[in-house]
Amino acid sequence: MKAITKYWFLEGFSLFQKLGMPSMMKLCDLLEMDHVDKGSIIEIGARDKKCIFFLKNGSVKIMDSENDIVKYVVKKGNIFGELSIYDKDNSSKEIALALEDVVICYIESDMMEGLMEEYKSLKNGLLKIYGLRIRKLETRLQDLLYKDSKTRISEFIKAFIEEFGEIENDRVVAKNLLSHKDIANLTNTSRQTVNNVLSIMRKDNIIDYDSKFISYSKSAL
Repeated sequence: MKAITKYWFLEGFSLFQKLGMPSMMKLCDLLEMDHVDKGSIIEIGARDKKCIFFLKNGSVKIMDSENDIVKYVVKKGNIFGELSIYDKDNSSKEIALALEDVVICYIESDMMEGLMEEYKSLKNGLLKIYGLRIRKLETRLQDLLYKDSKTRISEFIKAFIEEFGEIENDRVVAKNLLSHKDIANLTNTSRQTVNNVLSIMRKDNIIDYDSKFISYSKSAL
Protein backbone atom coordinates (compact mmCIF):
# COMPACT_ATOMS: atom_id res chain seq x y z
CA MET A 1 0.00 0.00 0.00
CA LYS A 2 1.25 3.50 -0.80
CA ALA A 3 3.22 5.20 1.97
CA ILE A 4 1.06 8.33 1.72
CA THR A 5 -2.02 6.24 2.60
CA LYS A 6 -0.24 4.89 5.65
CA TYR A 7 0.80 8.43 6.53
CA TRP A 8 -2.87 9.41 6.59
CA PHE A 9 -3.47 6.36 8.75
CA LEU A 10 -0.94 7.46 11.41
CA GLU A 11 -1.80 11.16 11.45
CA GLY A 12 -4.40 10.76 14.21
CA PHE A 13 -2.05 9.00 16.64
CA SER A 14 -0.68 11.25 19.38
CA LEU A 15 2.34 8.92 19.59
CA PHE A 16 3.64 10.36 16.31
CA GLN A 17 2.83 14.06 16.76
CA LYS A 18 6.46 15.03 17.36
CA LEU A 19 7.79 13.19 14.32
CA GLY A 20 8.34 15.22 11.18
CA MET A 21 7.13 14.27 7.70
CA PRO A 22 10.41 12.55 6.66
CA SER A 23 10.46 10.44 9.84
CA MET A 24 6.78 9.53 9.42
CA MET A 25 7.35 8.44 5.82
CA LYS A 26 10.27 6.28 6.96
CA LEU A 27 7.99 4.61 9.49
CA CYS A 28 5.27 4.13 6.87
CA ASP A 29 7.68 2.18 4.66
CA LEU A 30 7.93 -0.43 7.43
CA LEU A 31 4.20 -0.78 8.11
CA GLU A 32 1.72 -3.39 6.92
CA MET A 33 -1.98 -2.54 6.77
CA ASP A 34 -5.01 -4.81 7.18
CA HIS A 35 -8.81 -4.78 7.52
CA VAL A 36 -10.23 -7.17 10.11
CA ASP A 37 -13.88 -8.22 10.33
CA LYS A 38 -15.92 -8.02 13.52
CA GLY A 39 -15.50 -11.15 15.65
CA SER A 40 -12.16 -12.10 14.10
CA ILE A 41 -9.08 -12.87 16.15
CA ILE A 42 -5.91 -10.82 15.69
CA GLU A 43 -2.96 -12.94 16.70
CA ILE A 44 -0.49 -11.07 18.87
CA GLY A 45 1.77 -13.52 20.65
CA ALA A 46 1.42 -16.49 18.31
CA ARG A 47 2.88 -14.76 15.24
CA ASP A 48 6.20 -15.89 13.81
CA LYS A 49 7.41 -12.34 14.44
CA LYS A 50 5.85 -10.25 17.22
CA CYS A 51 4.33 -6.92 16.21
CA ILE A 52 3.06 -3.59 17.51
CA PHE A 53 -0.43 -2.73 16.24
CA PHE A 54 -1.97 0.69 15.50
CA LEU A 55 -5.77 0.81 15.55
CA LYS A 56 -7.14 3.37 13.09
CA ASN A 57 -10.84 2.44 13.21
CA GLY A 58 -13.01 0.30 15.47
CA SER A 59 -12.33 -1.29 18.84
CA VAL A 60 -10.69 -4.51 20.04
CA LYS A 61 -10.55 -6.33 23.34
CA ILE A 62 -7.26 -7.81 24.52
CA MET A 63 -7.61 -11.26 26.07
CA ASP A 64 -5.48 -13.88 27.76
CA SER A 65 -5.12 -16.61 25.13
CA GLU A 66 -5.08 -19.33 27.79
CA ASN A 67 -8.45 -18.58 29.40
CA ASP A 68 -10.13 -15.89 27.19
CA ILE A 69 -10.35 -13.47 30.13
CA VAL A 70 -10.57 -9.86 28.94
CA LYS A 71 -7.64 -7.72 30.11
CA TYR A 72 -8.57 -4.35 28.60
CA VAL A 73 -10.30 -2.69 25.64
CA VAL A 74 -8.60 -0.55 22.99
CA LYS A 75 -10.34 2.15 20.98
CA LYS A 76 -9.34 3.79 17.70
CA GLY A 77 -6.27 5.99 17.75
CA ASN A 78 -4.46 3.71 20.19
CA ILE A 79 -1.95 0.88 20.04
CA PHE A 80 -1.76 -2.67 21.36
CA GLY A 81 0.80 -5.46 21.39
CA GLU A 82 3.40 -3.33 23.19
CA LEU A 83 4.13 -6.22 25.57
CA SER A 84 6.26 -7.67 22.78
CA ILE A 85 8.74 -4.92 23.64
CA TYR A 86 8.37 -4.62 27.42
CA ASP A 87 7.38 -8.12 28.54
CA LYS A 88 8.22 -10.63 25.83
CA ASP A 89 7.26 -13.73 27.86
CA ASN A 90 3.73 -12.56 28.66
CA SER A 91 3.18 -11.12 25.18
CA SER A 92 2.92 -14.67 23.85
CA LYS A 93 -0.24 -15.11 25.94
CA GLU A 94 -2.22 -12.24 24.38
CA ILE A 95 -4.76 -12.19 21.56
CA ALA A 96 -7.07 -9.44 20.33
CA LEU A 97 -10.67 -9.85 19.21
CA ALA A 98 -12.29 -7.28 16.91
CA LEU A 99 -15.42 -5.90 18.60
CA GLU A 100 -16.40 -4.29 15.28
CA ASP A 101 -14.87 -4.04 11.82
CA VAL A 102 -11.40 -2.57 12.34
CA VAL A 103 -8.50 -1.17 10.35
CA ILE A 104 -4.99 -1.79 11.69
CA CYS A 105 -1.40 -1.14 10.74
CA TYR A 106 1.39 -3.15 12.31
CA ILE A 107 5.15 -3.24 12.47
CA GLU A 108 7.54 -5.93 13.68
CA SER A 109 8.68 -5.28 17.24
CA ASP A 110 12.39 -5.36 16.47
CA MET A 111 11.89 -2.70 13.79
CA MET A 112 9.88 -0.60 16.26
CA GLU A 113 12.63 -0.90 18.84
CA GLY A 114 15.13 0.35 16.27
CA LEU A 115 12.93 3.39 15.58
CA MET A 116 12.53 4.02 19.31
CA GLU A 117 16.31 4.22 19.68
CA GLU A 118 16.45 6.68 16.79
CA TYR A 119 13.53 8.87 17.90
CA LYS A 120 13.36 9.72 21.59
CA SER A 121 9.79 11.06 21.38
CA LEU A 122 8.63 7.69 20.05
CA LYS A 123 10.41 5.84 22.84
CA ASN A 124 8.97 8.12 25.53
CA GLY A 125 5.48 8.01 24.01
CA LEU A 126 5.33 4.22 23.92
CA LEU A 127 6.68 3.98 27.45
CA LYS A 128 3.98 6.39 28.61
CA ILE A 129 1.25 4.25 27.03
CA TYR A 130 2.65 1.13 28.67
CA GLY A 131 2.89 2.92 32.01
CA LEU A 132 -0.75 4.07 31.82
CA ARG A 133 -1.90 0.49 31.22
CA ILE A 134 0.11 -0.71 34.21
CA ARG A 135 -1.47 1.98 36.39
CA LYS A 136 -4.95 0.99 35.23
CA LEU A 137 -4.26 -2.61 36.24
CA GLU A 138 -2.97 -1.42 39.61
CA THR A 139 -6.15 0.64 40.08
CA ARG A 140 -8.26 -2.43 39.34
CA LEU A 141 -6.38 -4.35 42.03
CA GLN A 142 -6.93 -1.54 44.53
CA ASP A 143 -10.63 -1.40 43.63
CA LEU A 144 -10.87 -5.13 44.26
CA LEU A 145 -9.52 -4.59 47.78
CA TYR A 146 -11.43 -1.47 48.76
CA LYS A 147 -14.65 -1.29 46.71
CA ASP A 148 -17.66 -3.59 46.62
CA SER A 149 -18.91 -5.27 43.43
CA LYS A 150 -21.72 -2.77 42.80
CA THR A 151 -19.33 0.19 43.02
CA ARG A 152 -16.74 -1.43 40.75
CA ILE A 153 -19.33 -2.22 38.09
CA SER A 154 -21.10 1.16 38.16
CA GLU A 155 -17.80 3.07 38.03
CA PHE A 156 -16.53 0.90 35.19
CA ILE A 157 -19.72 1.45 33.16
CA LYS A 158 -19.55 5.22 33.57
CA ALA A 159 -15.84 5.29 32.69
CA PHE A 160 -16.41 3.07 29.63
CA ILE A 161 -19.19 5.32 28.31
CA GLU A 162 -17.05 8.41 28.85
CA GLU A 163 -14.01 6.92 27.11
CA PHE A 164 -15.80 5.28 24.17
CA GLY A 165 -18.87 7.49 23.86
CA GLU A 166 -19.84 10.71 22.14
CA ILE A 167 -22.11 13.51 23.33
CA GLU A 168 -25.56 13.48 21.75
CA ASN A 169 -27.79 16.26 23.07
CA ASP A 170 -27.80 15.80 26.86
CA ARG A 171 -26.50 12.22 26.78
CA VAL A 172 -23.16 10.47 26.35
CA VAL A 173 -23.69 7.49 24.04
CA ALA A 174 -21.30 4.60 23.37
CA LYS A 175 -21.57 1.45 21.32
CA ASN A 176 -22.53 -1.48 23.55
CA LEU A 177 -19.44 -3.53 22.69
CA LEU A 178 -18.97 -5.65 25.81
CA SER A 179 -20.89 -8.69 27.01
CA HIS A 180 -21.84 -9.11 30.66
CA LYS A 181 -19.09 -11.72 30.87
CA ASP A 182 -16.55 -9.17 29.59
CA ILE A 183 -17.66 -6.63 32.19
CA ALA A 184 -17.48 -9.31 34.87
CA ASN A 185 -13.88 -10.10 33.82
CA LEU A 186 -12.92 -6.44 33.89
CA THR A 187 -14.46 -5.80 37.32
CA ASN A 188 -13.66 -9.14 38.98
CA THR A 189 -17.32 -9.93 39.52
CA SER A 190 -19.88 -12.42 38.16
CA ARG A 191 -22.18 -12.13 35.14
CA GLN A 192 -25.22 -12.32 37.43
CA THR A 193 -23.93 -9.43 39.54
CA VAL A 194 -23.27 -7.39 36.39
CA ASN A 195 -26.79 -8.10 35.15
CA ASN A 196 -28.31 -7.05 38.49
CA VAL A 197 -26.30 -3.83 38.77
CA LEU A 198 -27.03 -2.78 35.17
CA SER A 199 -30.75 -3.44 35.69
CA ILE A 200 -30.75 -1.28 38.84
CA MET A 201 -28.82 1.50 37.11
CA ARG A 202 -31.34 1.52 34.25
CA LYS A 203 -34.30 1.40 36.66
CA ASP A 204 -32.84 4.40 38.51
CA ASN A 205 -32.43 6.24 35.16
CA ILE A 206 -28.67 6.43 35.58
CA ILE A 207 -28.03 4.61 32.30
CA ASP A 208 -29.99 3.27 29.37
CA TYR A 209 -28.94 0.51 27.00
CA ASP A 210 -30.01 -1.94 24.34
CA SER A 211 -28.13 -4.42 22.17
CA LYS A 212 -26.39 -1.65 20.20
CA PHE A 213 -25.82 1.31 22.52
CA ILE A 214 -25.31 2.21 26.17
CA SER A 215 -25.63 5.77 27.48
CA TYR A 216 -26.08 8.01 30.47
CA SER A 217 -27.60 11.44 30.96
CA LYS A 218 -25.09 14.14 31.86
CA SER A 219 -27.61 15.57 34.31
CA ALA A 220 -27.85 12.22 36.12
CA LEU A 221 -24.20 12.34 37.28
